[in-house]
Amino acid sequence: MLKKFKVEGMSCSACSSAVERVVGRINGVKKAEVNLMAKLLRCEFDETLVTEDMIITAVSKAGFLATAISKQKKRADTNTQGGADNLPSVKFRLIFSICFLIPLLYVSMGSMIGLPLPKIFSKQDYPLNYALLQMLLATPVLYVNRKFFYSGVRAALHLAPNMDTLVMTGSAVAYLFGVFCIFMISTGLTNGNTEIVTRYVNSLYFESSAMILTLITVGKGLEEKAKNKTGSAIEGLKNLAPDTVTLMKDGKAVVVKASSLSIGDVIAVKNGESIAVDGVIIEGGCYVDESSLTGESIPVYKTVGESVKSASINTDGYILVKATAVGEDTTLSKIIELVKDAGSTKAPVAALADKISGIFVPTVIGIAIITLIVWLAIGSGIETAIIHAVSVLVISCPCALGLATPVAVTASVGASAKRGVLIKTATALELLAKTDLVIFDKTGTLTNGKPKVNGLYPFGITEKELLQIAITMEEKNSHPLAKAVVEYAKDVRSLDSENYVSITGKGVKCNINGKHYFTGNLNFIKEQGVTPSPEQLDLANGLYESGNTLLWFCLENAVIGIISVADSVKDETTEAVAEIKAMGVDVAMLSGDNAKVCNAVGERLGINHVYSEVLPDGKEKVVTSSKAGGLNVVFVGDGINDSPALTTATVGIAVAFGTAIAIDSADVVLMNDDLKKVAYSIKKGKKTLRIIKQNLFWAFIYNLLLIPIAAGVFSFIGFNISPMLGALAMSLSSLFVVTNALRLLK
Repeated sequence: MLKKFKVEGMSCSACSSAVERVVGRINGVKKAEVNLMAKLLRCEFDETLVTEDMIITAVSKAGFLATAISKQKKRADTNTQGGADNLPSVKFRLIFSICFLIPLLYVSMGSMIGLPLPKIFSKQDYPLNYALLQMLLATPVLYVNRKFFYSGVRAALHLAPNMDTLVMTGSAVAYLFGVFCIFMISTGLTNGNTEIVTRYVNSLYFESSAMILTLITVGKGLEEKAKNKTGSAIEGLKNLAPDTVTLMKDGKAVVVKASSLSIGDVIAVKNGESIAVDGVIIEGGCYVDESSLTGESIPVYKTVGESVKSASINTDGYILVKATAVGEDTTLSKIIELVKDAGSTKAPVAALADKISGIFVPTVIGIAIITLIVWLAIGSGIETAIIHAVSVLVISCPCALGLATPVAVTASVGASAKRGVLIKTATALELLAKTDLVIFDKTGTLTNGKPKVNGLYPFGITEKELLQIAITMEEKNSHPLAKAVVEYAKDVRSLDSENYVSITGKGVKCNINGKHYFTGNLNFIKEQGVTPSPEQLDLANGLYESGNTLLWFCLENAVIGIISVADSVKDETTEAVAEIKAMGVDVAMLSGDNAKVCNAVGERLGINHVYSEVLPDGKEKVVTSSKAGGLNVVFVGDGINDSPALTTATVGIAVAFGTAIAIDSADVVLMNDDLKKVAYSIKKGKKTLRIIKQNLFWAFIYNLLLIPIAAGVFSFIGFNISPMLGALAMSLSSLFVVTNALRLLK
C-alpha cells in the first residue's frame, strides 16, 4: 500500500533523513521517501503489518508532526510545494526583525563611523545602558523567530539535530554571551574595575545573534519565493480547470461549482470556455484546443459521440458534454497527482546526499565544540573562541543539500507536463539521462496504427468471395489488421461460421459451410501444412519489399487469396529517430510483421536494428536480452501486449492514446503521439541530472571550503568569517541551488 503524509516541522535534509530513518525501521515498511520541499512523506508498506497511526507515531518520536493525506483532502491541498503558506509568515518575521535590527546595528556599530548616540547610551560614559539597549533591541528579533528555537531544541531532544539546531545554537550562544557580558560590566562598575568594563563592553555580540536569525530569514524568504516558482507548472495546470460550469438541469442552464458535478451530469460549454470534466459530446461540435494536456497546439474538431478531456478549451461553437469522469478522476487531476508524485520521489543520485545529511549536523556540532576548545586551549579569549564556534554552526546549515534534488525534479517534471510529457518518478528522470538504446514498437507507435487494405489477390475465387471469407473470419478479431479488413469490406455480408479459434499473434481458424478455413501470416499457414506456390511467393515478396503486411487466406491445404495491408509511418517519426541518434543513442524497432516489411520501414526511418516476426510475449525477451548486454533500454509502445516490455525496460514510455494497461505499466507517458517527445524526454533527463549534480557539488564544496575558514584555520593570515557573514553565505548557498534548478522551467 502506498500512502502520503504531510510532515510539519522539517527544515533541512537532516530532518528528512531522520523521518526516513525512523519510518524505515518499522517492520513492514518497504520504502519511505521524504520530499523536503513539499514537506511530504511517501510511504509504501504492508497494510497487514503497518497502520497509519504507527507511521504517525514514529514521525512524532522523531520530533515532527505527520498527517495522513486522504483522497478527499488532496483536492483541497492547493499548496503543492509546501512553500506558499510559509511566505507570508516569513515576510512578517523579516520585516519585524529588520525594524529592530537596523537600530541595533546603529547602536552597536554606529560609533565606528562617527554616528552620534544620546549620551545616556554612550559606550564610554554609560556602558551598562549601552549593553542593555542592545539586549532590548535584540530580544524581539529572537522572539519573533522563536520557531528556530522550538524546532532546534525539539530535534536535539529527539537526538536528530537539524538546521534549526545549528541556527538556534549559534544565535543563543551569541545572545547568552552578551547577557554574561552585561553581568561582568555591572560587576566591574560596582567594583570600580574599568579594565573588566572595557573588555566586556567591547565583547557584545547581540547584533550577531539578531543578524544571524534575520539573514537566515532573508534566505528562507528568497528560498520560498523561488520554490514557489518551481511549482508554477503544476499551479498553471490547476488553473486550467474552471471553478464554475453551466449545468443543464431539467432543461434549464444553472451555474454551479465544478466540484459539485457528478458522473452523468450534462454541462454546456460555450466558445472560449474550458471543459471541466472528462466526457462525451452529446450535442453540437467544435474545435477543441488540447494543448494544455498534449502540448499539441493545433485544435482538433470534435462532434457528437467523441470524447473530450478536462482542461481542454472550446475554441468555437457550442457543445453539450455528458460527464464520464469528475473531480479526482479527470485526466487533469490525474496529471497533477502524477506530477506531484514524481516530485516527491528521489533520484538515485541523491542517495549520497541523504547518507551524508544523516550525520552532517552532529558532525558540525562536534566541529564547533572542538573549535571552541582549541581556541581556548591556545590561550585566545573566550570571545574569539565563541565567535569561531558560532561561525561554524551558522555557516554549515545543510539547506542546500536538502534542496539540491527535489527542486530540480519538481521543476523538470512540472515543465515537462506542460509539454505533454508526464514523468512518473525521479528515478525515471535520472535513468532517461543514461539511455543507451531506444526500442520502438512499430504498429501504432512508429506508424499511425490504422492500417488500410490496398490490394486483393484471389486465387481460384473472385474478389467478392475472398472478401466474404475475409470478413467472416476477421469480424470477431480485435487485431488492427483485422479491423482494416472489416472496414474495407463493411458493405459485404458475412457468412455463418463455426469452431472459431483466434491464436494471438498468428491467425484465425474456423469452419464455413462445413469447410476448414484459416488466415494469418506466412509462418502460420506454413505451420498448418500449406506451401504457397512459387508464383504466390514472388507476388508476396514484391508486396513485402514495398512495405506491405500480408494476410494469407487458405482453404484446407491451399492458398485462396492474399490481402495486402499497409500502415503509414507517422509524419514526425523520421525526425524523431534522427534526433535520438544525434544524441549518440542507438535506435531499434520490433514488430510481429514479416522481416521484409520491417526492414523496409527500418530502412526508411534510418533504423539499423530491426526485430521482426516477434510474438507478443517475445517483446519482453528482446528488452531483457538488450539489458543483459549492459545497456540502459528505453522501450516505447502503446498496446496491451507492450506492457511486459514497458515494465521490463529501464524506462518504459507509453503513448497516451494507447491502452490504459500500457500507460499504467510505463514510467513516462506521452500525452500525444508526437515521437519527438521521446527525444525531449531524454534531453530533459540529461539536463536535470546535470543540474542535480551541479547542485550537489556546490552544496558539498560550499561546506568543505567554508567550515575550515569559519573555524579560524586561516586566522594566521587574517582571513576570518564572522557569524553574520556565515549566515549570509548559508542563505546564498540555498538560493543558488534553487535558482539553478529554476533553469529547468525553460
